[in-house]
Amino acid sequence: MGVNRNGKTLIAGLLLAVCATACSSDPEHQSPYVNAAKVCDGVFAGDLEKTVETVTGATSFERRAGGGMGELVEEIEKGYASGRSWSPREELCEMAAKGSRSGEETTLAFHIYAPQDVNYPGNPEGTKRFSLGKEAVANVRSAGIYFECVSSRLDGSKNRPARIYGGLGKAHDRGDAQDNLMDNLRVVHSASLALAEKLECEDSAGLPENLDQGLQELPQLGRPAEIDS
Repeated sequence: MGVNRNGKTLIAGLLLAVCATACSSDPEHQSPYVNAAKVCDGVFAGDLEKTVETVTGATSFERRAGGGMGELVEEIEKGYASGRSWSPREELCEMAAKGSRSGEETTLAFHIYAPQDVNYPGNPEGTKRFSLGKEAVANVRSAGIYFECVSSRLDGSKNRPARIYGGLGKAHDRGDAQDNLMDNLRVVHSASLALAEKLECEDSAGLPENLDQGLQELPQLGRPAEIDS
């Protein structure tokens, strides 16, 4: 009797051990949510996770299937090869906070921009300009970086660099303090740097490895003069 009981206990123990290994790695049981380190193809893993949480106002995000960085690179290459001065906006990701409604997602998107988009005087009120790439802009709900890429993957870019704009939209409004604007910019900078690396841009497309507090603010541009009536 004793041997039989011990044998059954041993078998039950082995079954539990097997399930502990196999069941935990079952993709069907993947959590529908990810943290800031895994959102957006993992471009924020490391020092920026807390910044992403601050900028989005969330710590848990919906796990969303999508083309991610690979598809974005293809679209930028296609947009550049078309020879047009601009290309349609392509999202890298939607950072949808757990429990948020559709349309509230903080987004990161990129496109080829037209030359006249830089130093544009019609930015929304409260937008500040910074010396980063060709130009960077930031306000309470958004931020963007205009930069140029020369790469062997972009045929002709030695003579005609690819003009790329990366933009963050629908950030969580934390007020217009300079630190908040800089955090919005840091999120775009991190994603832009990741894209520049995938595109094999020379000199990281002129973007610094880290964004420090000492970013030079550029003067505001006057809006086109209106004729008095």
